[in-house]
Amino acid sequence: MGSRLKTGIDVLDRKLNGGVPEGNIVALTASPASQSELLLYELTAARGTLYLTTHRSDQAVKDAIDATNTSTGNPTVRDVGGSEPLDEANRLIRALPEGANLIIDPVDPLERRDRPRFRTFLNELQTQMVNTGSIAILHCLDGHDVPRNRDATEHMADVVFDLDTRVEGTDMVNRLAVPKFRGGQALGETIKLELTEEVAIDTSRDIA
Repeated sequence: MGSRLKTGIDVLDRKLNGGVPEGNIVALTASPASQSELLLYELTAARGTLYLTTHRSDQAVKDAIDATNTSTGNPTVRDVGGSEPLDEANRLIRALPEGANLIIDPVDPLERRDRPRFRTFLNELQTQMVNTGSIAILHCLDGHDVPRNRDATEHMADVVFDLDTRVEGTDMVNRLAVPKFRGGQALGETIKLELTEEVAIDTSRDIA
């Protein structure tokens, strides 16, 4: 396994023994009605980041990152939500510098393309991540309309982060599982997170 790159999220880096191996693809699955974007924004603080947005405009993403109160970087944001998102994403990814972060938020529109083309995209993405020693984070919305190629995304991904957000009593509870860590060790338990203005461990006790 290659050297690990910090995610920039301290709680994750501690649990993952230093971070994510360079060259990896990470799938972050989460509800559309969650604070999962906060995880993405904090990831930009670790290193130079190319942030590809497929739903929101590039300006909307920049404004959201500027407005957050947590530590962030200054990512290059590009809108690839046009009629040929795979082609546009490929063009930008080919120019990714060494040791960078790539965020695709969300990956759903790419997953809705033709299966052979999407499979080719994932394989080329994997090659580019390895060649540049970078990390790709694919934001996968786990809502009512999951794309049919989601299984391919999660199978190709080296690491899967699964954020579960639900209401328990009067509390909004966020639990992050890492069920898959190719070449490493998946986490045996979930991490209870506090997702308000920043990503932190929720230290409140669960009462049975």
